[in-house]
Amino acid sequence: MHFMQALQQAWTRNNSLVCVGLDPEPSKFPAHLKGRPDAVFEFCSAIVDATADLVCTYKPQIAHFAALRTEETLERLIAHIHAKHPGVPVILDAKRGDIGSTAQHYVTEAFDRYGADAVTLNPYMGRDSVQPFLDRADKGVILPCHTSNPGAADLQDLDVGGKPLYQHVAQIIARDWNTHGNCALVTGATWPEQLAQVRALVGDVPLLVPGIGAQGGDVEAVVRNGRTPAGTGLMISPSRAILYAGNGEDFAQAARKATLEMRDDINRYR
Repeated sequence: MHFMQALQQAWTRNNSLVCVGLDPEPSKFPAHLKGRPDAVFEFCSAIVDATADLVCTYKPQIAHFAALRTEETLERLIAHIHAKHPGVPVILDAKRGDIGSTAQHYVTEAFDRYGADAVTLNPYMGRDSVQPFLDRADKGVILPCHTSNPGAADLQDLDVGGKPLYQHVAQIIARDWNTHGNCALVTGATWPEQLAQVRALVGDVPLLVPGIGAQGGDVEAVVRNGRTPAGTGLMISPSRAILYAGNGEDFAQAARKATLEMRDDINRYR
């Protein structure tokens, strides 16, 4: 199924705009999992199984797995999500970006090796660095526009011909790159005014919104500024607030409770 179709169906079926980031940090795992040989998979799959009916997508961050030498675990985790929760798409948060044959290898990595439904990419090397991903019309291509970190303004807000660079990025992607309807943009929750401006520029193009929870983004401001007229169009992505909501043997149920609270909080403003 096309990533965008799966996302739209999950928005409706689960009544949810929540995208759970899967960023394993073994030092934060519950005590009963620490030191177990398959702790990363046990932890992440338990979170997934406890929350799959409450989310619109999952977003594993590749660096968290690669740093632990658990890339094979990431493959298994994505396969687990597809097998047990086939209606929930998976975004590989990799922020790849390169040209020529290297870009094609990154396509193979994201979609064929890991089996992701979408991938995050860096747009700043231009369209030819993204084109091999755009050509996979059934897969999502998610491109940072105005990110959630404090340093986002260093470059993304620079004036370029009378408007900030991030607005040029948003317009180019929505107008010129989105020929297959498979593009989305990353816009940080910590910059609500910029989020509103991006939404005004790109119409119904979906927005992946990190920065809720530990980074301080405000749910009401995100929904008010980022939703489409239909009340969707957002993938609001907390990570730590859900993954580490509990530190006992009931950690997965604590994660479910936190996800339910987040979903309901978001839905109050839709």
